[in-house]
Amino acid sequence: MSAQQVIGPTSHYFYSQRLKLHYVDWGNPDKPLLVLVHGGRDHARNWDWVAQALRSDYHIIVPDLRGHGDSEWARGSEYTMVEYVVDIAQLLSQLDTFPVRLIGHSLGGGIVLQYTGVYPEKVSKVVSIEGLGPPPEMIEQQSKHAHERMQRWIAEMRNLAGRLPRRYKTLDEAVQRMREANQRLSEEQAYHLTVHGLCRNEDGTYTWKFDNYVRAQSPYRFNLDDAWEIWGRITCPTLLFRGMESWASDPEKDGRIKAFQNARLVNVPRAGHWVHHDQLAIFLNEVRGFLRS
Repeated sequence: MSAQQVIGPTSHYFYSQRLKLHYVDWGNPDKPLLVLVHGGRDHARNWDWVAQALRSDYHIIVPDLRGHGDSEWARGSEYTMVEYVVDIAQLLSQLDTFPVRLIGHSLGGGIVLQYTGVYPEKVSKVVSIEGLGPPPEMIEQQSKHAHERMQRWIAEMRNLAGRLPRRYKTLDEAVQRMREANQRLSEEQAYHLTVHGLCRNEDGTYTWKFDNYVRAQSPYRFNLDDAWEIWGRITCPTLLFRGMESWASDPEKDGRIKAFQNARLVNVPRAGHWVHHDQLAIFLNEVRGFLRS
C-alpha cells in the first residue's frame, strides 16, 4: 500500500459570519480543485472513500458545514440554505482557484447547485446527489397558511431548546445507531462514519458532533420558482444522481430536470439516499467520466 493511500487529509479552518469553520485538505494543490459538500447531520469524513479514489487527479477540499463535524455551532440556530451557501462562497473565495468542480450530497447537493446558479462562471462541473429538495408532492402537502407553518416552527424550536444530545455508553452502541439509520452500510463504513462523527465526553460517553438545531425545518415553503430560476442559470455540465430505492422523486418524471440547461440524470439501482455509500463503484465510474469529459 502506498503512502498516499495511507496518509489521510489535513485539517484547516476558515471564518464565515464570525464562525470558525473546519475543512479537510487531501493534498495535491497543483491539481484541479474539487470540493465535496456533505448533507445534513453528516460530516466531511463521509466523503473519505470518494476522496481516496479521486485524490491523485484532483486537489480535494471537504468542508464541515456550520453546526456539523468540527465546525463551530451557530448561535441563534442560523442553519438555512442561504447561510450554508455564503459559507461555501467564503471558502471558495479564500481558496481562489476558479473555475471549481463541485460535488454535493442531499443538503450539500442543494448547496452546490445554489452556488453554481448564483456564480455560473465560477464552476466548471457540478454533481448533485439528491440535492433538489423535497419532492413536489411533499411540498404540496405542506400547509399553505404561513401562520400555521410559523406556529409549528416556533413549537419545534422550543422543543429543540430542551432536547439534550443523546449519550452513548460505548462506541459500539453508537455504531449500531449508525447502522439503524442506514442499513445499507457495511460494518467498516458504519464504524468509520461513527468514529469521525462523535465527540467523547468527560464521563466517557459519546455524543454526535452536530448541533441538534440543524434538525429544524424552515417555516417557509420551498420556493420552487426561485429554485428553477437559479438552476436555470447553471451553464456548466450538471450530473444528477438518484437512488432508485430512495424517498427522492425522479427529476425526469416530475419535470424538475427541465429547469437545467445541460443536465444528465443517473438513476442508481440498489441504492438509497446515500448513493455514494450504497453503490460507490457506480458512482465513481460515472463521476470520473463526467469530470474528465
